[in-house]
Amino acid sequence: MAESSRKYLDPSVLNAIAGLELKARLIVEGFVSGMHRSPFHGFSVEFAEHREYVPGDDVRFVDWKVYGKSDRYYIKQYEEETNLRAWLLLDCSESMEYGGGPMTKIDYARHVGAAIAYLVTQQQDAVGLVTFDSDVRTVLPPASSAGHLRTLIRHLAEAKTRGKTSLGDVVRKAAERIGRRGVIVIVSDLLDRPESILGAIRQLRHERHEVVLFHLLDTDERTFPFERMTRFEGLEEMPRVMADPAALRTQYLKELEGFTRAIKRGCLGNAADFVELDTATPLDVALSTYLASRGKRR
Repeated sequence: MAESSRKYLDPSVLNAIAGLELKARLIVEGFVSGMHRSPFHGFSVEFAEHREYVPGDDVRFVDWKVYGKSDRYYIKQYEEETNLRAWLLLDCSESMEYGGGPMTKIDYARHVGAAIAYLVTQQQDAVGLVTFDSDVRTVLPPASSAGHLRTLIRHLAEAKTRGKTSLGDVVRKAAERIGRRGVIVIVSDLLDRPESILGAIRQLRHERHEVVLFHLLDTDERTFPFERMTRFEGLEEMPRVMADPAALRTQYLKELEGFTRAIKRGCLGNAADFVELDTATPLDVALSTYLASRGKRR
């Protein structure tokens, strides 16, 4: 049974399954099984209100002082339990169309977004969507209903790629729509200047949002496996170049490592989560590894 489940969570198999909502359910069920509390369940510990105890509630949250006065059991509810709003910011720039394996970056990003949206709505919290390239293209305000989830997944599935990535400009515009604080999940290949990316992160943190930055690259982009003379075509208005990959590999990997280190350090300094994703990694493994680590920090 476990082997069968793993088979259906492989990107190449998932890509052949019709219906992004079904895929999202498979992905989520692949790593949430047995979890009692989602690691995306809330982001603060500020007291919000009391509610009457019902069987099954965690007795650790019983307010014994109120019990002593009223002889009735009440549970302390915190803002994180009642007020989570998550936003998915999906990069739909042209470079996201690249894919050297069974799934392009944009397809992988759609699956990541759908799985997180499914997880958030399953816990009765609200999730919204922003798609972007050099500008904001789609804004779908957060909601938590099953109908809203279907609408959001349809937007994910129909999102078209075009133009260049401009994360800094987009975040400034999106922040005006996002409003009150929440969890901001960004999925992008980050083909932008580090200072622009980190400026966007700082702005979101300044506005007290939690930020999760998924840096999504194709395996080819992470390993540069090319050996023969290859024509490299930039997908965001970059020139075509015919080159010997052996002459480029060392410098390319060095540049990528330096870029990744700078972004990771900037995220750490701003208390934002930075997660590296590879299109060859099964989606349940990619997400469960991150969510498990996040859950331990809550």
